[in-house]
Amino acid sequence: MFELHAARRRNVKNDILSGLTVALALVPEAVAFAFVAGVEPLVGLYAAFMVGLITASIGGRPGMISGATGALAVVMVTLVADHGVEYLFATVVLMGIIQIGAGVLRLGKFIRMVPHPVMLGFVNGLAIVIFLAQLKSFQVTDESGASQWMSGQQLWTMLGLIALTMAIINYLPRLTKAVPSSLAAIVVVSLLVIGLGLDTKTVGDIASIAGGLPEFHIPMVPFTWETLKIILPYAVVLAAIGLIESLLTLTLIDELTETRGRGNKECIAQGTANVATGFFGGMGGCAMIGQSMINVNSGGRGRLSGITAALALLAFILFASSLIEEIPLAALVGVMFVVVIGTFEWSSFRILKKIPRTDAFVLILVSAVTVATDLAVAVVVGVIVSALAFAWEHAKRIDVKSYMNDLGGKVYELEGPLFFASVSNFQDLFDPKNDPDDVVVDFKNARVADHSAIEAIDTLGERYMKAGKRLHLRHLSPECTKLLEKAGDLVEVNIIEDPKYFVADDKLA
Repeated sequence: MFELHAARRRNVKNDILSGLTVALALVPEAVAFAFVAGVEPLVGLYAAFMVGLITASIGGRPGMISGATGALAVVMVTLVADHGVEYLFATVVLMGIIQIGAGVLRLGKFIRMVPHPVMLGFVNGLAIVIFLAQLKSFQVTDESGASQWMSGQQLWTMLGLIALTMAIINYLPRLTKAVPSSLAAIVVVSLLVIGLGLDTKTVGDIASIAGGLPEFHIPMVPFTWETLKIILPYAVVLAAIGLIESLLTLTLIDELTETRGRGNKECIAQGTANVATGFFGGMGGCAMIGQSMINVNSGGRGRLSGITAALALLAFILFASSLIEEIPLAALVGVMFVVVIGTFEWSSFRILKKIPRTDAFVLILVSAVTVATDLAVAVVVGVIVSALAFAWEHAKRIDVKSYMNDLGGKVYELEGPLFFASVSNFQDLFDPKNDPDDVVVDFKNARVADHSAIEAIDTLGERYMKAGKRLHLRHLSPECTKLLEKAGDLVEVNIIEDPKYFVADDKLA
């Protein structure tokens, strides 16, 4: 009994300390992602607080951290630029409703269908998108209001501060892990800029983050079909990206902790969090791979870690906003560059020549589509291409062994899967014109996978019927027999020793 209570106390301590560490690291990222989306920093901070608190409380994966992310921010840019932040809030609410619907319909299980090459392309594309989004920080506005690239001393100062930030994040953990390296880097660079009076952009130069508790706010948009037409496409894309990134992160944390989260419950939690965030002036969010890794590696495994992180972040908003406004943008860019380096799977270059060509193509394709469009489209494209490649490969594996039986008939023993991609090869395996009058097709070592396969069997029966010969089908599933009506009395179905497998067929569903 003593050991049980001691372990419980250790877990609480680990969760609280880990949550505080995550909260400190969340501040710069939430602010940076808000800039990426083109909204005020406070909008990103509110999202990090509310999404993090709700998902930590009712989500399906204890220990996973959620908040404002770059994957969502890059999609929001065009919406905010074209229609304003109020349309973003309305979109986030609709996004949450869609995610709740996905959880209710139990669609979370489909994350299992994402192949590993698609996951590699997903994280690589995400890293590239985040990197490209940081380039806007290297632009300044001239007297005429036009944007132009930094040059001269201003550019070198920016690059120097970014390099210093990245160096501190990289080397500080080798000396001590008592303080999060990203936080230490931001503090050091900020003190250096203030102390030396360096001329560089800060968070306060762009927008003030001073604020209080988030307030309930109905999005100020016209409740018309025209508004729905504007926000629905963005909501669908954001919902898909949010769920994909959250479920992929959940899978990763499952592997690290050797436990299993609940995907559908996480979908509902993410949706609930985004609905609430949209009504309280937040930009929405989803699971954060980097922050979740920080939490787990710091010992945070329970819900208390995420709750602590969210509440600590709110405390920063209420009492430390003036300090955050002094943070140089160069420090935030440096933090994001480190996130990019850590997110990108550099090992993918090494394995490209060692994995099948199809997998290498999918990896590169998903990365490219991610940069060109968005993460949701990229993952869907990757899954489709992988599925088609799998179908093509297995279509070539159907074969047949033939021999003459004691009654003078011919027996075909079919081997391999029979489905939409292999039906053409299936038809070529038989010779109705030259076969004897009695033919047996044995499906004992084959599997009928879909309706296309059933139609192919029916077509084969018609071919033998037209040739005036009898066709016997052995070890065929009951589902197939129900659809073999066109062949009439000349088709005999023998289901003795039927293996009792079932066919996924739309006519029978």
